[in-house]
Amino acid sequence: MRKLSILRAELKESFFMALNAVVAHKLRSALTLLGVLVGVFSIIVVMTSMRASEQKIESDLNQLGGQTFKIQTWPAIYVEGPEGMQKYWRRKRIDFRQGTELAKRATLPLSVGLEDDGITAGQMNSQYVKGPPLVWLSGDTPGSFSAQNWTIEQGRALLDSDVDSVRDVCVLGNSLAHDLFPYGTPIDERVSFKGVNYTVVGVLEAKGEMQGGHQDNFALIPLTTAINRYENPRWLDLAVLVQARGPAEYDETVDQVRGIMRQLRKVPPGQPDDFEIISNDSLIEQMKGFTLKIRIAISLISSIALVAAGIGIMNIMLVSVTERTREIGIRRAIGAKKRSIMTQFIMEAVVLCEFGGAIGVALGVAGGDLIAHFLHLPKVFPLDWILIGLGICSLVGIVFGTYPAYKAANLDPIESLRYE
Repeated sequence: MRKLSILRAELKESFFMALNAVVAHKLRSALTLLGVLVGVFSIIVVMTSMRASEQKIESDLNQLGGQTFKIQTWPAIYVEGPEGMQKYWRRKRIDFRQGTELAKRATLPLSVGLEDDGITAGQMNSQYVKGPPLVWLSGDTPGSFSAQNWTIEQGRALLDSDVDSVRDVCVLGNSLAHDLFPYGTPIDERVSFKGVNYTVVGVLEAKGEMQGGHQDNFALIPLTTAINRYENPRWLDLAVLVQARGPAEYDETVDQVRGIMRQLRKVPPGQPDDFEIISNDSLIEQMKGFTLKIRIAISLISSIALVAAGIGIMNIMLVSVTERTREIGIRRAIGAKKRSIMTQFIMEAVVLCEFGGAIGVALGVAGGDLIAHFLHLPKVFPLDWILIGLGICSLVGIVFGTYPAYKAANLDPIESLRYE
């Protein structure tokens, strides 16, 4: 207990002596901690902005409904380079027959929807106003609505009879409906898109923005209408949206649907799937794996600045030891132990690093949130990376302050007292 009290007293004394040394040489201390500040700032500003981007992307990726997965030809996130692209180009596309046959055979799903997402874009107009110049048109079946978390605010959703009869009807996204019909309901009104008139049968509830773009600026038409009007059968590639009945049935539903798709696409036993099964969780995991590599690369680059700052701190501390040789001799003469001398100088190096680190953290968080503001991303406070940054600062101070401290502690007391 007594030893612990002595250690606490030594650390407290060393801390205040380190503060006095930093204040006594303001310009030198400022120049020394500048390197640490830059290194920590570069790490924190990037990590803060990336954390904000991750939170926004995760929120956007959760667009699929509960217990829903998607089957499509292409992976959702592709980072393999041009060499692996050939594998996906050689795959057979998912056509209307495969999708409808899957819906007939699958007994476990709550719903199965087919989607031709973003088939074309252009201007949609009403008799009252001209709409936005870039409206996305998507072909869907009724099963897509629950799978995509689309909720009807006015009117109705698409019906099987709309798909079977290839009707010219549409359901509008919320912001598009307000743009085209600012003073009244759009239900049963007509809109035109690339010279084709559609009757509005429903309006979706608002879902907000996705990565700075309006997520509600789109229209849905029956899938068969979309294929007949806008698709080349040779390049038709649909996505299948499958919603399980609940969490307990999810894995079993995935297995059943995968087996049916392999049969429909004639995939030989033992061969890998020639299609992708995508869920919210798989998208988020892929995104995290991709950003992890970026974070590691940025951390390695930023560590170069911290190493350079550490070398600068070592040089300054060696100069400080030389300047305070007589002070060290006096302290040793009145009974200070080598341990106390080492603690004093290591503490001074750590205090220098922590000053620079604290300023770098504050500027990094502010800079990252400023970037997030301009990119319309949520503001974040990356506590884990702040603690990591300050911990790295302490480590740099200890590592690069140990040699000067060791040199100070091993000075000959008599020679030190004679030093001028």
